[in-house]
Amino acid sequence: MPRITGWGHAVPPRVESSGEIELRLGLPAGWVEQRLGVRSRRLASVDQATSDLAVEAGQRALNGKDLTQGLLILATSTPDHPLPPTAPLVAHRLGLHGWGAIDLAGACSGFLYALALARSVPGPVLVIAANVLSRRVDPNDAGTSALFADGAGALLLEPGEDAIRSVYLGSDGSRYDAIQVAAGGSRNPVTAESLAAGEHFMRMKRGPEVFRAAVLAMAESGERAMALAGTKVDEIDWWVPHQANARLIAEAGKRLGIPPDRTVNILAEWGNSSAASIPTALSIAASDGRIQRGQTLLLTAAGAGMVQAGIVMEW
Repeated sequence: MPRITGWGHAVPPRVESSGEIELRLGLPAGWVEQRLGVRSRRLASVDQATSDLAVEAGQRALNGKDLTQGLLILATSTPDHPLPPTAPLVAHRLGLHGWGAIDLAGACSGFLYALALARSVPGPVLVIAANVLSRRVDPNDAGTSALFADGAGALLLEPGEDAIRSVYLGSDGSRYDAIQVAAGGSRNPVTAESLAAGEHFMRMKRGPEVFRAAVLAMAESGERAMALAGTKVDEIDWWVPHQANARLIAEAGKRLGIPPDRTVNILAEWGNSSAASIPTALSIAASDGRIQRGQTLLLTAAGAGMVQAGIVMEW
């Protein structure tokens, strides 16, 4: 059973303000922050890939430890290449020779699914979530380019007293195509025609419907995880939600009964890095002293697929 022994995050140095996006797309001043709650986001440079951010976050979580054979799980929607998986490259660059290494594609809930898998591994597990979403969005689409960001976060788990009290996992495949990159898989391979149509970019359809479904999924995931752990909402020290957008976090928080002063919210400064958003928020809040050892955390996520998850854990 795992205990948390290290954490870290990595973001690219380039900062893009929402004002820059508004000027580029001809939007009114303040439109992005009012609609999405994002003031700025980090964007990878042309020579940065997902593995680069994952390695940096992983190094910080390992903090120089020399560990015996374990498992590296990389939660990502933007691997360096469609094949092979990116995790073995990350493990190699981290010096984790002989470790198992696997990618996990769970979209915004990927980090929590990776934690659920880590719970069953007897040895050390390095869980990293990393994305370069700026290469998945259409720069002319305000709804995605103004929201999504690049970054990575990591947790190191080692055998000991179990930090994870409960796990709830769920999905709703009836909304499978609501958030989608249409081209690039076996159903619709990349062709000149699909590229011309922009089908290699992320698209979000039926916005209001998806928003309502995601709010309910985030709240349901939290409620079910707390019920499984036998934990009441007033026993939660910090709620760390997927940094989807400001309105979604606010509405899900109301349904859960968790106020903003017990919510770790880094969205305004860092944007939405999908699976990387929760471990990045954990690393930032632990590093600045908000999250303390022994505190009870609720983690929730919902996103493309619609895949959802909730975890109650002790820091």
